This record gives sequence, C-alpha cells and structure tokens, in this order.
Amino acid sequence: MKNEFPSAVPEIPVNDIYPAIEYYVKNLGFTHDWGGEEEGGIVGISRGNCRIFLSGRRFRERYRNALPIVIWLNLDSRDEVNELHEAWLATQAKIVSPPESKPWKLHEFTASDLDGNFLRVFYDFSRDV
Repeated sequence: MKNEFPSAVPEIPVNDIYPAIEYYVKNLGFTHDWGGEEEGGIVGISRGNCRIFLSGRRFRERYRNALPIVIWLNLDSRDEVNELHEAWLATQAKIVSPPESKPWKLHEFTASDLDGNFLRVFYDFSRDV
C-alpha cells in the first residue's frame, strides 16, 4: 500500500442539478465531465486537477448528507488566491468574503454556490520564509 493518498474528491449536495452545473461551469470555470439527473443524480466536474461531484436530492436520499457544506481549495500562492477572486468577481460568482490574510496563517476568500455551500479558497503562508 502507498503511504500517500490521492487528492480527495468532495461531494457537494445541490437542490437542482442543472442550475448547479451551469453555475459551476459559467461562474466558477469548471468543466462538466459526466452525469446528470438521468444518470442517477450525480455529476462529475473538474478544473485542472480539482475534481468534484455534485449530487442531487435523489442521489443523496440513501446517504442523508445535506447542505450546506464547506470545501477548501488550496492554491499555491497569495497571487493565485487574489487572481481567482478577481476572475470569480468578473463572472458574478457569489463572493461571501474578499481575500484577507488571517491570523491562522491562511490568505483566503470565501465564495458560495446557488445552494449556500461554501468554497473557501486559500494559500497557507505558514511555510513562507
């Protein structure tokens, strides 16, 4: 067994699959890779190496997972955090809080989706020299 895990793939609960897909593609820059309501109510989206599943009510019934949830996206620099914030502002994504360097050594901002789930975008500057 490897000692390292692959990147986690979060499942984000949504109320309506198709408006959620449109928002994640149009406003957040993801690609719709597969799935929909007809395919069981789960969708795969991606942006670069980031993969996320969007799950509708029908898919979640048996698991009882509910919204809202928080997803953390770890970027490689403060500049990347600030640039993504600006890009999402330009697409009228829902920005909850602007980029700010926090006392806990994260430079971060928060956005939300149509269902009130949060995406916290951050850079960990505790390792900066």
